[in-house]
Amino acid sequence: MTDAAPAVPPRSIQTLDALTSEQAEAVLALIAEAARTDGQQAVSEQGRLQLRGGPRAGVSHLLLSVEDQLVGYAQLEDTDPVEAPAGELVVHPAHRGRGHGRALGAALLGASGKRLRVWAHGGHSAARHLAQVLGLTLFRELRQMRRPLDQDAIAEPAVPAEVTIRPFVPGQDDTAWLAANAEAFAHHPEQGALTQRDLDDRKGEPWFDPAGFFLAESAAGELLGFHWTKVHEAERLGEVYVVGVRPAAQGSGLGKALTAIGLRHLAALGLPTAMLYVDADNKAAVSVYERLGFTTHETDLMYRTET
Repeated sequence: MTDAAPAVPPRSIQTLDALTSEQAEAVLALIAEAARTDGQQAVSEQGRLQLRGGPRAGVSHLLLSVEDQLVGYAQLEDTDPVEAPAGELVVHPAHRGRGHGRALGAALLGASGKRLRVWAHGGHSAARHLAQVLGLTLFRELRQMRRPLDQDAIAEPAVPAEVTIRPFVPGQDDTAWLAANAEAFAHHPEQGALTQRDLDDRKGEPWFDPAGFFLAESAAGELLGFHWTKVHEAERLGEVYVVGVRPAAQGSGLGKALTAIGLRHLAALGLPTAMLYVDADNKAAVSVYERLGFTTHETDLMYRTET
């Protein structure tokens, strides 16, 4: 006669269109705890911003609980008219190795109609294994690149003639910036689709500083390009958050000048390092950043179902 195997507590997955403030805080705490173990956020900035503020079109939240304790979270965003829905998921470090990640992944597959893209931030081996188990294939590689910040080593920006640089003015420049961003990133499924609500979310974050948000204007007052910087205070890290140039102004050297202006701004704040994200298959951009002294620090991977 042998002892009976211990009972495995049942898990449940709840799918919601919006989270209460208490649920959002619990998810953020779970994400933070996982980041302390993994060294990286498992849910993107956009995904974290979408935890609060009520329902958002196309966004759903999956809460995995064991005995009423939240141990896993997944988010599904179905807003792209062409691409498959995109998902992210995280399991509390103390509850890994028990099939919770696979259960959340299967739930995402079911909710998306088995047409899914999933991010594996940092490309950790466990995430790669889960993607394989779920039958997903590698689709996209996003690199985080970094360089030391030394103002003397950053070339003086050569701004094109009749172009002026000024800081973003919240409220006054919102509409013009959203239009310029959509034009500059018409090819980008995430950045180019930002809305006023997305902009407002970021303007409400503690890190937002219009003094580090540079706009390039023509003599006629048309917004030609921009460089939005971001400071990660806890890590003492400056970010080239987004640099964009309208198609009509591309090839003028404006993007290079804006990048240099932002880097010099971050260096003047006393930050030791700058970082940015760029798609690995954007060879031209990777080459530009490498010439600016950036090297690959880590990689995020996106997997998808076969379509």
